[in-house]
Amino acid sequence: MASKGLNSNLSDAKNSRQDEFYTQLPDIEREMKHYRKHFKGKTVYLNCDDPRGSQFFHYFSYNFEKLGLKKLIASCYKSQDVDLFSQKDAEQAVYLEYEGDRDGDRIPGPDEIEVKQFAGDGDFRSSESIALLKQADIVVTNPPFSLFREYVAQLIEYEKKFIIVGPKGAVTYKEIFPLVRDNKLWVGYGFQSGNAFFKTMHPTDYAKGVYDKERDLVKFRNVTWYTNLDIAKRHEEMVLFKPFSEERYPALQD
Repeated sequence: MASKGLNSNLSDAKNSRQDEFYTQLPDIEREMKHYRKHFKGKTVYLNCDDPRGSQFFHYFSYNFEKLGLKKLIASCYKSQDVDLFSQKDAEQAVYLEYEGDRDGDRIPGPDEIEVKQFAGDGDFRSSESIALLKQADIVVTNPPFSLFREYVAQLIEYEKKFIIVGPKGAVTYKEIFPLVRDNKLWVGYGFQSGNAFFKTMHPTDYAKGVYDKERDLVKFRNVTWYTNLDIAKRHEEMVLFKPFSEERYPALQD
């Protein structure tokens, strides 16, 4: 697939406001393995994740004891049936709280997951969701692409640690670049071979060739992981092949 098509589908998502892209479990597992030391004793909040379709909730609930988590919270938008993929058709939004296995089978059963109702719609910007955010140590999710600037600004405002998915081009946003410059945000390890596959409610809305019909997934090459947690990648020595030369790299003149 030509890069133009792969890049255009992210723009299509932003323009249409169809922002529900569910990250796949293998991609989550590959990225999270680099952060395991950070999770012990921590409360993790998935504040843009419907547990019915969210592999983030699956990963953290099934690895709760292995990671040594204190608590897991996942908020979802206008759906109350824990067993169904969210259709945004319920009258009230809910959030889920899980504090680990109680019956010894190491499986997060329905009787161990507490389901609570929001008074509002469960939007990450709502006062109810922010109250949950304040409880969290680390936020992990795939936030709405069209609201990425606003979403990151909220995390920075509340001084939260995070691991999130976002557009690669976000590093050039005027709101995001200063965070990169000031070491408040950096790129994670990324997706395997640069290919990210997402489940979406609107797979046929995207460019021909990026939709994997067999797996019912949409492929992106222009997204990556962002974090403010320290990872080994940040300390890798950069191999330089040429010395700096003012003649070769002249400064731009005003």
